[in-house]
Amino acid sequence: MTSALPYVLIATDLDGTLLRAGDTVSARSYEALETARAAGARHIIVTGRPVPQVRHVLDGLGYTGLAVCGQGAQVYDAARGRLLHSVSMDRELAEVALGKIEAEVGEVYAAVNQEGVDAEMLMEPGYRMWHPHLPTVPVPRRRDLWAAPINKVLLQHPRLDDDELTRVARSVVGDLVNVTMAGEHTVELQPPGTDKASGLARAARMLGLPASGTIAFGDMPNDVPMFAWAAHGVAMANAHRELVAVADEVTLSNEDDGIAVVLERLFGRPGVFVGFP
Repeated sequence: MTSALPYVLIATDLDGTLLRAGDTVSARSYEALETARAAGARHIIVTGRPVPQVRHVLDGLGYTGLAVCGQGAQVYDAARGRLLHSVSMDRELAEVALGKIEAEVGEVYAAVNQEGVDAEMLMEPGYRMWHPHLPTVPVPRRRDLWAAPINKVLLQHPRLDDDELTRVARSVVGDLVNVTMAGEHTVELQPPGTDKASGLARAARMLGLPASGTIAFGDMPNDVPMFAWAAHGVAMANAHRELVAVADEVTLSNEDDGIAVVLERLFGRPGVFVGFP
């Protein structure tokens, strides 16, 4: 596939990357993406959040493209409001994985993202939700987490930090499930073979766009597979050191419009946009 564009596909993570505090996107970042789209590039949001926790962001952006959600488990058509692809996690396997991790490090606190466009995030006692904009449902017992199909499990430990919990979990259950660190206090277990790269690759195939024409932006270790798949990976200044180590370049932070800085260099800088709140 040939193109006069520097990249035909722009893949952006949300938290810590495109989004600023308060789940907002700056006018400058919005405008830079609009300019790239007007030139012919496509934009795909690739986020660890499941569909129910990202729809308000997509609606606020007026986003009508494909979104890769749930850490790659879901491909969501924002224009039609429906899932095009979804991978569920075997709940018995998830419970076994949790048991093996706890046998190694002691008690962990767990939450799950349920399957579906209108599903819920369930949290057992002890699990703390650090993101103020995402709805959750507390449940009294761990067995209640398995009441309906899920696409991932989220873990926290009372003493181990995120990096150490991820390392230990991978060493114990890495042959059973995919273990990733998606953000502060967010260590996740997913079905084997499911990550941001697998979800982005599927969405790109739906659009007929290649990895060789893709630029990806991210900030956390869960973006490492996406960077490996894309032609060019851009880490934010606030990115985790594991992602910076594999990035092709580092831009400014999400709060300083790091995505816009790169896209303006590639696609040009437009005039002042006045239609975005």
